[in-house]
Amino acid sequence: MRSTKFSTRIFVTATTVLLAVGWAQSLATADSNERTRPNLIFILSDDVAQGDLGCYGQKLIQTPRLDQLAAEGTRYLQAYCGTSVCAPSRSSFFTGLHTGHCPVRGNYEVPPEGQLPLPSETVTIAEVAKSAGYATATFGKWGMGFFDTTGSPFNQGVDHFFGYNCQRHAHSYFPTYLYDDAKPFLLPGNDGQTVGKTYAQELIQQDMLNWVRGHAQEPFLLFYAITLPHGRHEIDDLGVYAEKPWTLAQKSYAAQVTRLDSDVGELVDTLRELNIDKNTLIIFSGDNGSSFSPKSEFGSLFEQANNGLRGFKREMYEGALRQAALAWWPGTVPAGRVDDQPWAFWDIMPTFVELSGAAPAAGFETDGISLVSYLKGGPAPKRDYFYWELHLDKPIQATRFGDWKAVRNGMDKPIELYNLVADSGESQDVANLHPDLVAQANAILLEAHRPDPNWPLDGPSAAHRVSAQRAWEITRERAGQHWAPPEAK
Repeated sequence: MRSTKFSTRIFVTATTVLLAVGWAQSLATADSNERTRPNLIFILSDDVAQGDLGCYGQKLIQTPRLDQLAAEGTRYLQAYCGTSVCAPSRSSFFTGLHTGHCPVRGNYEVPPEGQLPLPSETVTIAEVAKSAGYATATFGKWGMGFFDTTGSPFNQGVDHFFGYNCQRHAHSYFPTYLYDDAKPFLLPGNDGQTVGKTYAQELIQQDMLNWVRGHAQEPFLLFYAITLPHGRHEIDDLGVYAEKPWTLAQKSYAAQVTRLDSDVGELVDTLRELNIDKNTLIIFSGDNGSSFSPKSEFGSLFEQANNGLRGFKREMYEGALRQAALAWWPGTVPAGRVDDQPWAFWDIMPTFVELSGAAPAAGFETDGISLVSYLKGGPAPKRDYFYWELHLDKPIQATRFGDWKAVRNGMDKPIELYNLVADSGESQDVANLHPDLVAQANAILLEAHRPDPNWPLDGPSAAHRVSAQRAWEITRERAGQHWAPPEAK
């Protein structure tokens, strides 16, 4: 009897130990899985160009931290934005769609505040992240729908937002108010029109760093849409540029780029302090190519604005579509690599799906191809073509297929054709020499455009058909209430 009891006790104790060991192992495995799934940080600078950074050849503007990021990671020479203005370019990243499919294909103002909202059925990268158990946040400029619309960040998978909802509002670096989530708060000493006392970027930077510190023990997706160095060119400190023999605008622009640089550096330092740097992928980019002509006040001084490429913001040439792009992930992304293979914003969505192990919701679609192997040092994925469209007063289109680039500057204009290997500056239109390639390009331009009533190819977009007054009325009808900026309440 005694022996039996002893045996029973041994059995129970052994079972308990085995269960405890199994439980501990499962927790360790779960914890390991959490730690091996990388954090993803996408830093999108508004209007920075390749040639603004020292690692791309800039001589007059100081960017030591971004140059260091490039040295510790990979610098890309043919990384493409979503399109050549901010709202659709940002939306292309966020939805994983090129601008022939993306619901936002131009800068479409929706008064009283904000831009055309993303539809509720759109599956965003933040929603994909949440489905994989990631914390999500956006800082800086949103511009994909006001808080009472389907495009609100909180209707599109974002846990926390801090900054400007409206990209028009974001033109001021000393605004009268910002948003903490959907709650507006006033910035003391600012009138929104002149240089004031409270620099918005400083508040946005600190809130972003605090959020990272608060989520260091869980996987997270951070979309940092920094407004620097977009105009108006305002800065709280000209720093080393104060004594330069330049115009105030030139000094301010240089100081904005250097402030962008130091803020990125502060984020990297924080990741290292938290010991999560080796489990964090940072992709840094601009939302379009150069924002100004080489003959402009900025281009004439800084020289490298277009880095030898033709075109700038709101166009379809390479200078408008290629932008500064760096990838950094210590121990995973090769250090010091400089790569000239093409990829685009819409590739980041499937990249993150693969890295996170997410199972996206019904309705998920992407025009991209995962870059995971490429980021780790392999070749870029093969594809049939890249595609862009942009709707201003008239729609314009472009496609790249292989080494060939086709541009159509309006539906009533002929297709231009360039060989990017022989002519990266797109100076020689060879369309008349290659009718077969022109026909191929035309087929792509037709195929890649999904019809959308807001973005027709045969006339002005809805953004230009609706007057500002009528848009205001529509918004009031939608909201069912009168709206005014916080300082006017």
